[in-house]
Amino acid sequence: MNILITGAGGFIGQALAAALVREAKAATITLTDVVEPAAPPKSMRTTVRCVQGDLASEAFCDSLLTKDLTHVFLLHGIMSGAAEADLDLGIKVNMDATRKVLDNLRTVTPGARIIFTSTTAVYGPPPKPGFPLTEANTPCPGSSYGAQKLISETLLNDYSRRRLLDGRIVRLPTVSANFAFGQRLGTTNPRSLQVLVRPGKPTGAASSFASGIFREPLNGQKSVLPVSKDLSLWICSPRTIVQNLLHARDIPAEAYQDGSRVVNLPGVTVTIKEMLEALKAIGGQEALELIEERRDAPTERIVKSWPTTFDTLKGKQLGFAEDGTLAQTLKDYIEDYGTGKT
Repeated sequence: MNILITGAGGFIGQALAAALVREAKAATITLTDVVEPAAPPKSMRTTVRCVQGDLASEAFCDSLLTKDLTHVFLLHGIMSGAAEADLDLGIKVNMDATRKVLDNLRTVTPGARIIFTSTTAVYGPPPKPGFPLTEANTPCPGSSYGAQKLISETLLNDYSRRRLLDGRIVRLPTVSANFAFGQRLGTTNPRSLQVLVRPGKPTGAASSFASGIFREPLNGQKSVLPVSKDLSLWICSPRTIVQNLLHARDIPAEAYQDGSRVVNLPGVTVTIKEMLEALKAIGGQEALELIEERRDAPTERIVKSWPTTFDTLKGKQLGFAEDGTLAQTLKDYIEDYGTGKT
């Protein structure tokens, strides 16, 4: 296998790259982002290349997308809040750059397996609270980010139907416990805002507070909660997201029997209040007192437009892993990265 990861400077990109190196199945792994990504620990069996570049550049895409590529993880993107604030930038990165990559790949290396990370924000609000959505429900995005991701989904699904590429479209839940992993790898340049799930500081994602209310207090820092504690989120841990991205790579095309390559990945529904209770259980009252409630109407509007309940039978039948509890996610984080306190 020769693998490319776009948006590789972000938290999920870095964790995925490290997992790929550990499994030692790939001959080469190329990591690219708008800032040169950090390289994972070296392997004797896998060559890792880190490349800085802009996927909106035709010249860069021509040099990056070579005929030897067999698998491509598309993780790049402008997140929800930033895409809503700057429509043209969201279109450029989430749609135009993605189409450019797909069109180059179908010409240069037809049939390559493409793992595209989409979002449950493609749906918009559910028909009624608690309604369990499936892949069969018609998306009606409540944000520009969801619309841009849905357009890219449709294109890759059609290219897969025509056997130009071999797509795997996974709609990610909000990634919980998305902590300052990048700070440990030297990837805190502010230009890394143009990646899917970003390390370190809060990002252009409307859901970035879901990471911040864990990350900052466990590092002894204050964090702002911009939404009501009664709101719910559909979330998943980083470990499970990476595990499921690897699984998506390995699913045979014939397993998608309904003709669609789209899968809603498993997750769990939690309220903000439950997240704060988990923070207190792990970090104590001291951590909880570092949360400042400061409502932000634009953020709350976007988050309220996201569905929070899913029937993920299709994903489970395809072998995607279910997530553990929120408390276990936090324990995993501390085990993997520590609290960051000195």
